[in-house]
Amino acid sequence: MKKAKRSPKSTRHRKHTRPAAAAKQQAARREGARPREPGVRSLRPATPSAPGPAKQRERREALAFAKTAIAAALEKKAIQPVLIDVTGRSSYADFIAVLSGRSDRQVEAIAEGVCEAMAAAGRKPLGREGARNGRWVLIDFGDIVLHVFYHPLREIFDIESLWVDAPRVKLQVPAEARADGAPGRDGAS
Repeated sequence: MKKAKRSPKSTRHRKHTRPAAAAKQQAARREGARPREPGVRSLRPATPSAPGPAKQRERREALAFAKTAIAAALEKKAIQPVLIDVTGRSSYADFIAVLSGRSDRQVEAIAEGVCEAMAAAGRKPLGREGARNGRWVLIDFGDIVLHVFYHPLREIFDIESLWVDAPRVKLQVPAEARADGAPGRDGAS
């Protein structure tokens, strides 16, 4: 049996015309965006714009809450606090706080103190992990993620190096909470 030949015009026409949705998806791929399902609207604006006043206000509030959390941790004698600004670099938080305790009990006390202070300020944690082992507690407040480490473990995991290119927020840290003044760094307690 012989196959029927298609006319050159119909083949050429089919190659150069696509449904509109396929053309939009291919254009989105070229621009680096993920293709969307047909009929699903995007929650993001079509064109990137500078953050508006509402977003700036939310960021200022998040920064104030992050500083509240760090102040509460310092009241429980936390050491070496670092506040990393990951706004625009991370999809899950605007600020990441990393700090240490000198023992597993102190790590638990710091985490509890931070949760109490944040609850008094009107913020409850969305999640809390590792509270029972005292080695590493992660507390998620939505736009702020707080890591409380047992200090030797913090040096091993080195979370700060994951965000080496992100700016650090300048904090008022007392001398006893600085890394160089922390007991146990040179082997003596």
